[in-house]
Amino acid sequence: IGVVAGFLALAGCAAVVWWAGAVPDALGRMLRLPVRPYHGIHLGQWALLALGVLATLFTFGGLGRGRVGHAYVLTLFGDYRGTVRRTGLLWISPLLLRRRVDVRLRHWRSEPLSAVDAKGTALDVVVLVVWRIRDTVRAALGVDGHEAYLREQVEAAMARVLSQLPADAFHEDAPTLRDAEAVGEALTRMLSAECAPVGVDVFSAQPTRIEYAPEIAAAMQRRRIAAIDAKHRDSVLTAVVDAVDDVVHRLTARGLVELDDYERKALVKDLTVAFYTGRTASGDGA
Repeated sequence: IGVVAGFLALAGCAAVVWWAGAVPDALGRMLRLPVRPYHGIHLGQWALLALGVLATLFTFGGLGRGRVGHAYVLTLFGDYRGTVRRTGLLWISPLLLRRRVDVRLRHWRSEPLSAVDAKGTALDVVVLVVWRIRDTVRAALGVDGHEAYLREQVEAAMARVLSQLPADAFHEDAPTLRDAEAVGEALTRMLSAECAPVGVDVFSAQPTRIEYAPEIAAAMQRRRIAAIDAKHRDSVLTAVVDAVDDVVHRLTARGLVELDDYERKALVKDLTVAFYTGRTASGDGA
């Protein structure tokens, strides 16, 4: 309808110009138009031409192209007038203000964000968020910018989630931030609740990297190595004690030796030193 109305307005303007005799002779002969004498353009003809030009601008100015994955939010003098999700050629009144909104599934990888764990240790965290606009009106008109709002909510939710657990538990078996699945679920749940009022659906928010801040990374690495070494020594010592107990029990149970308390302690000591030295030597060699 807009295209037809635009061409009709153009045709009307051309008819007025021809009727006034303002068509050049060469153009008239080329189009084989009857020759009309030119006596000037009267006020009524000027009004018709102005009306035709305005109609042409109005009709052709409203033509646009709707793209897959995009929508237009329409407002008139600040009043919401509707949302257009159609694709292909479409016509929207030029009086309406159009705001294009991307409604495709999108992802955003944050820059390294500063946070602290439950023990107050400084961390650098990178988060990958997968999201999509569900309600175009709330996303476009409810907040100043939905992308900036999402970034701020990611930072706030990350600070709350990461402050509940330590980054590492060096000397104990306890939940830590190294459980990326649990941390991601908590972060996704919190972000979904915070972004729902602005029409944004958050499908996933996963930490892709959780590292100590550069100023403490070296110290924490030394603590991790010391904890691993201590755990290794504990496991070796447990294995040695079990082996010594088994050897002494077999010797005494089968009657191969008869030991009093002093001899038993001496034998246990010698076997412990021998086994522990052998295991640590083989471990260091490995």
